[in-house]
Amino acid sequence: MKIVNSLKSLKGRHRDNRVIRRRGRTYVINKTVRKFKARQG
Repeated sequence: MKIVNSLKSLKGRHRDNRVIRRRGRTYVINKTVRKFKARQG
């Protein structure tokens, strides 16, 4: 999982990426290609 300041660029890496907020943190997750995960902060 990448930890970055801005998720906007990582959202565009794959068409199935979703930006999701969990427990006060913002994540990019991808159900089909699991390697595209990122957390903001």
